[in-house]
Amino acid sequence: MVYPTTFEQKIGFDQIRNLVSQRCISPLGLNFVQKIRMSTKPETIRMMLEQVEEMRQILLFDSHFPAQDYFDMSEEIALLKLEGSHVDAESLARLKSMLKTIEQIIGYVRKRETEKYPHLIALVDHLNFDSTIISMLDRIVDDKGNIRDNASPELQQIRRSIGQLTQNAAKKIRQILRTSKQESIVAEDSEITIRNGRLVIPVPAAFKRKLRGFIHDESATGQTVFIEPEAVFDDNNEIRDLQNAERREIIRILIEVSDTLRPTLEDLESMQLFLGLIDFLRAKAKLAIDIQAIKPIINEFATVEWKKATHPLLYLNFKSQKKTVVAQDITLTQKERILIISGPNAGGKSVTLKTVGLIQYM
Repeated sequence: MVYPTTFEQKIGFDQIRNLVSQRCISPLGLNFVQKIRMSTKPETIRMMLEQVEEMRQILLFDSHFPAQDYFDMSEEIALLKLEGSHVDAESLARLKSMLKTIEQIIGYVRKRETEKYPHLIALVDHLNFDSTIISMLDRIVDDKGNIRDNASPELQQIRRSIGQLTQNAAKKIRQILRTSKQESIVAEDSEITIRNGRLVIPVPAAFKRKLRGFIHDESATGQTVFIEPEAVFDDNNEIRDLQNAERREIIRILIEVSDTLRPTLEDLESMQLFLGLIDFLRAKAKLAIDIQAIKPIINEFATVEWKKATHPLLYLNFKSQKKTVVAQDITLTQKERILIISGPNAGGKSVTLKTVGLIQYM
């Protein structure tokens, strides 16, 4: 229990929490920041400090650490828990990207020396990662969230037919446009356009009776109408039917993929939790670098032995102003448990007290 309840605000730890949040790259990391709580267990504190220190070493001295596509898939995972539900193609693409990032992180960590990054390697080794999910998703969706043509034989055939019919319709309508220009029905600079998903020709309203077809739209002034020539009705209708069939097939594929993912939801949640923890550790390590922090030595007994300690928030503020914070040496032991601070107003007494409180709490 921390007393008073406003302790974090009084010592400035709420600002430290915000600084860590700013360095997260996803809501996954922010969830961990919001759950930061004080611990009095030396082993827990040592483990957390070691994790951050290993990440700090990576950011400072190792090659680029994977830091993109930290997607939060919580809503999609919650949806998949409902039998019969399915996620959309864009969500599958994000899930694929997230899993590829996790795969990259696992590969990155495992290539490092166990002695150098034991705590990060332990995190990776506890993760149940199935790379076949990536292969399955990659076969279905591309990186932009589009269902691939070969996601199923049926979809491939439908799209091939749509392409052929679209070419035929376009060829016919281009011929009609050329003829209409020769007969001065449409302007010389007129081009084929699309209205309501149909190929149409812009025709001056005065000549709309000279081109047989269906009027889909008109310009804001009413001086131009957009006509779908009668000669392409059948092709366009068949295209529309095929597009409906394409949508049905895509939904079938999404349902099938969702059914395949459903038994792996527990592992997916674990992987997302892992990615959030990595984001959190990375954010803390980046802040540690920014304030030139070092990993402290944690003792089993009460002691403070600091050399050149500086208030981290004051350090950042002065750094932006190109000013230097006066460092402090502070020692408290079991025998020398009291430190008396005296001096004039604005002499730094409060800063010293807040420095001790904030650094100790951190």
